Amino acid sequence: MRSFETFLRLHQGPTPLLLGNIWDANSANIFEQAGYKAIGTSSQAVAASQGYEDGEKLPFDTLLQLVRQVVKSVDIPFTVDLEGGYSRSADGIIEHIEKLHDAGVVGINLEDTVAGSSRTLQPVAAFQKILSTVADHLCRKNLKLFLNIRTDGFLLGMPTALTETLGRIRSFEEAGAHGIFVPCITEINDIKAVVNATDLPVNVMCMPSLPSFGELKGLGIKRISIGPFLHSYTAKKAAEAASAIIESDNFSILFN
Repeated sequence: MRSFETFLRLHQGPTPLLLGNIWDANSANIFEQAGYKAIGTSSQAVAASQGYEDGEKLPFDTLLQLVRQVVKSVDIPFTVDLEGGYSRSADGIIEHIEKLHDAGVVGINLEDTVAGSSRTLQPVAAFQKILSTVADHLCRKNLKLFLNIRTDGFLLGMPTALTETLGRIRSFEEAGAHGIFVPCITEINDIKAVVNATDLPVNVMCMPSLPSFGELKGLGIKRISIGPFLHSYTAKKAAEAASAIIESDNFSILFN
């Protein structure tokens, strides 16, 4: 069931794949029991649950340990947000990807920005070269992993976000990507332009102004991610309950 082929087919159906973004084995089980067809980590949610900031601050070995626990816990395809690859070299990224493949995941997210004091886009040619090297290695070694490549022009709020995104996704498709992820894109005309610019399945993320699932289906979107927002919602509700216990001097809120 946890196969690359299964995961690939989920990106090719008439209805977008709704991906449940998890932060531990328990949340993975919650999504599976709710009927989700696939799950993936949210780097931000995983980092926060472990007491780290997002942006590759969570040690890779900690992420790998969590991944192994999740793989043992669920029977649906599982993909991992590898952020920028936990390395600035293709060889380093490949090493991490191979460990995740061996752990049992069916895909990864790889983004074209580098996290630091601020998030910056990598030069498109340099990132394309890294991606091409990664994709060629997976092909030569027959390692079947869905490469979902994230481009961050809209996330960064660039005034030229659409133009930048269109140029980048063409380069990434040529380099061997299996899917394109454009977080924070919400305008219908922008989504249309991105979908029409590539033969690859396009992935969008939960945002307050994101069109409805039905509209996204009509626009040709093939994957919809929850991102870190369920984890944030859960943490908010837990904080409210913790405060209410003190204020009410009883545990009634836990049983309402």
